[in-house]
Amino acid sequence: MAAGGLLLLSCSRPLVFQSHDLLITNAMIIDGTGTPAYSGSILVNNGIIQQFGEIDTIRVRASQKIDAAGRVVTPGFIDTHSHGDPMETPRFDNFLAMGVTTISLGMDGSSPGSDDIANWMSTVESMGTGPNILHFTGHNTLRQLVDAPRESGLDSVYIYQMKSLLTEAIHEGSFGLTTGLEYDHGSFSDLDELAALAIPVSETSGLIMSHLRSEDDDKIEDAIRELIEQGRLSGADVHVSHLKIVYGNDRRRAQRILNMMQEARNQGVSITADLYPYTASYTGLSILFPDWALPPNDYQEAAQNRRNELFSYVRNRVNARNGPEATLFGTGLWAGFTLAEVEEYLERPFENILIQDFGPGGASAAYFVINEQAMRLFLTDPYVMFSSDGSPSMHHPRGYGSFAKVIRKFVMEEELLSLEEAIHKMTGLPAGTLGISNPDITDTARGLIREGFAADILIFDPENVADHATYEEPHLYAEGFDWVFVNGNAVVEDSELNDRRPGKMIRRKIPVR
Repeated sequence: MAAGGLLLLSCSRPLVFQSHDLLITNAMIIDGTGTPAYSGSILVNNGIIQQFGEIDTIRVRASQKIDAAGRVVTPGFIDTHSHGDPMETPRFDNFLAMGVTTISLGMDGSSPGSDDIANWMSTVESMGTGPNILHFTGHNTLRQLVDAPRESGLDSVYIYQMKSLLTEAIHEGSFGLTTGLEYDHGSFSDLDELAALAIPVSETSGLIMSHLRSEDDDKIEDAIRELIEQGRLSGADVHVSHLKIVYGNDRRRAQRILNMMQEARNQGVSITADLYPYTASYTGLSILFPDWALPPNDYQEAAQNRRNELFSYVRNRVNARNGPEATLFGTGLWAGFTLAEVEEYLERPFENILIQDFGPGGASAAYFVINEQAMRLFLTDPYVMFSSDGSPSMHHPRGYGSFAKVIRKFVMEEELLSLEEAIHKMTGLPAGTLGISNPDITDTARGLIREGFAADILIFDPENVADHATYEEPHLYAEGFDWVFVNGNAVVEDSELNDRRPGKMIRRKIPVR
């Protein structure tokens, strides 16, 4: 009997141990699709998810093991609208601290690396970054590169040159085109120009991301119609950046906008949007000045020859945007002070201060002009995702708190979204919109917990997630993300930021049709 037992043992199949870099056990997995959470484990090797779900962990050897009991494991968050310079702040700790593992640069019509995008991408990649980075090409930048006049109805030569530059950028790995239609250069474009530039984006299945021509309550519907028409005429997918209604108090306006976008989808135009979860926007003071005082017009001449008209315009504009109390300077000598506080200190009318001390390019500011009820309606729409529109240096809390605030405020406190819905809006939805969950478009797919996808992974207890950045102190890091992995490498470990730079430059491939 003993001999038979020994014979059986000697003929048994030996245990085969698999070796991996990382094993996460006892996880509650929220995979980014929006489906309910489920328990399981995750195996990572060489920066790629090898297995997830039910895993026989007895047969696994891993260099690092993390017991995620009591916590959720999700894909890393994807910021569709980000700002910053990787040459200056390659780690982008503000994004990593709130769980963002991929950021998008080149927003609002202005893009980096304009004269040599391939070299810019290679330089960024050789330096290393904290999060992954993807690039968009700016429309305003293209206009500047071809030295286009500040006027509409451009000669076809300029259009051809811009299309050629854009096509080259997309083939170098750029993800599409962004517009900044409220800003210098972009504001002079017409629909014919915008539709023409959208054609090379459509031909390569890219994306148009638009800072609309206006976000004002009485103009935003026309601005969205223009974007929809750009998509309809070209066949390109279009996307509204930082969707909001400025100084509008009618929730029905927000519903009409969502209805417009759905009707466009019904007619074959793919349109999506993102938003940041704050009631203050942030941009330059030029938004307070009339067109005739902005380039290509001479501001000094306008201030001298149309003084009374300019004073009246600026005064009415600020008052329509909730008054001087609602403008908070973010740069310059008065950073951190409201326009009302500066007015009181200097004992001069605020319009006098803006016109004589600042001018259109004198500073940037936060403007408390966004209707919160409209924002709440927008953020529950299935085609609207989250972004920060933030940077490491911007004097606005959204660059340090947006994604953490979504979890704290709209999931845990108000239950406006389920955790699975919120995670989908920060992972799978933006990944699908950008195309980076498609292995035909990017070398390594991202945005979901799936085999073969990049190991951009978060481990956290949603009860502990908190955003600390405020308008007074906008550069306070978010907390609660215990582990943040970028391409399988921890950039936050045991709640502490380190100095690793495992991020990659995500280059877009042209899909075969």
